[in-house]
Amino acid sequence: MDITEFASYLIKNIVKNPDLVKVSAFTQDDETILEVLVSNEDMGAVIGKSGKNAKALRTVILAYAYVNNIKNVKMNIDSF
Repeated sequence: MDITEFASYLIKNIVKNPDLVKVSAFTQDDETILEVLVSNEDMGAVIGKSGKNAKALRTVILAYAYVNNIKNVKMNIDSF
């Protein structure tokens, strides 16, 4: 399982519309950037109150990256 599948699995389990979740990874200047797209309706669930869910997701994804020797991971969350 790569980091995009892992992030997709985590996010799909907390949203109401898991079919609309799209996670893609880009490599830019020795950085891996995860682009997470969810529906407008699910933004509240992904970000959480005061950003707590987003911070927890970032922490778990960075831990996964550390275990799999993936360096400099950043995550962007957006809606469509």
